[in-house]
Amino acid sequence: MQDRIAESEFILNSRGAVYHLDVRPEELATTIITVGDPDRVQQVSQHFDKVEHRSNHREFVTHTGYIGSKRLSVVSTGIGTDNIDIVLNELDALANIDFNTRFIKQTPVRLQIIRLGTSGALNEHIPVDAYVVSSFGLGLDNLLPWYELENTADEKAMLVAFSQQVTLRPGSANPYLAAASTDLSKHFQEGYHTGITVTCPGFYAPQGRALRGRLSHPQLLEQLTGFGFESHRITNFEMETAGIYGLGRVLGHDCLSISTIVANRIRQEFSKDGAAAVQRMIEKSVEIIAEI
Repeated sequence: MQDRIAESEFILNSRGAVYHLDVRPEELATTIITVGDPDRVQQVSQHFDKVEHRSNHREFVTHTGYIGSKRLSVVSTGIGTDNIDIVLNELDALANIDFNTRFIKQTPVRLQIIRLGTSGALNEHIPVDAYVVSSFGLGLDNLLPWYELENTADEKAMLVAFSQQVTLRPGSANPYLAAASTDLSKHFQEGYHTGITVTCPGFYAPQGRALRGRLSHPQLLEQLTGFGFESHRITNFEMETAGIYGLGRVLGHDCLSISTIVANRIRQEFSKDGAAAVQRMIEKSVEIIAEI
C-alpha cells in the first residue's frame, strides 16, 4: 500500500493550489505549452479563442483556455533546469496526485508538454530566425542524475560517443540524454530543422561565452559542433530542453521542444528582430498544436 504524501513534500497554498505554480487541478489542460519568459504567456494565449483561467506567482504565469474544442494551457518556467524541476513536478502532481487524499492516482494521466523557446545554433547552416525541433536533449546541467532515468540502447551508445568526443573537466558535468516524443515531433516537419539540443547550466561560460571570467572549457563550441553519432548532430544549445525530456520520461509524459534560433554562434550572428521571429514560431506552432 502506498504512503500518503506529507504536507512538507507536496505543498499546497491557502486556496488549495500547488505551491509554486498556484494552479489547481481543474485549472490545467492536458496539453501544455511551456515558455521561459512570463511575458510570452500572453503572446501565446492571445491566439486562444477563450481564456478561462489566469494565475501569476513569481515567474510562473499560467493561462488556460481553448482553440476551438482543444483545451490548452501555457505556463512560463523561467530560466534553467532548476525551474524545470519545479514546473514539471508540479504539472505532474496536478494531473496525477489526488489533492484531497494526497495519494497518487491509480490511473496515470499522460500530459503533452511542448516547449516554445529560444536558442543558439551550433551549426553554421542553420540561419538566425529559423526553427529547430529537438530530436534529443543532451544535458550538461546535472538535474537528471538526481532521478532514475532509464535510457534506450541507442541513447546509451550516443552518451558513450559523446564522452569520447567531447572532453569535459572532471566534476563539471554528468551528461544525460533523452529523446523527444515521436508522437509529437511527427507533426512538426515542414519549416523546422531537427537535431540534438544541448542543455547548459548557464548562459556565459557553460555556453562558451567569455566576458571577464576565464573559460575552463575554451574548446567547448568546437567540440560540440564536431560531435556526431550515426546520422545525429548537435544543432543548438539552451538551458531547459534536456531537463524537460528527461524528467518528462521519468514521470511518463510526452515532451517536445521547439526553439527559435536567435543567434548563430559559429557565424557569430544575432537576430536583428528576435521578437518577431519568436512570434512567427508561436503562430506556426500553436496552429499545429491545436490540431494534435
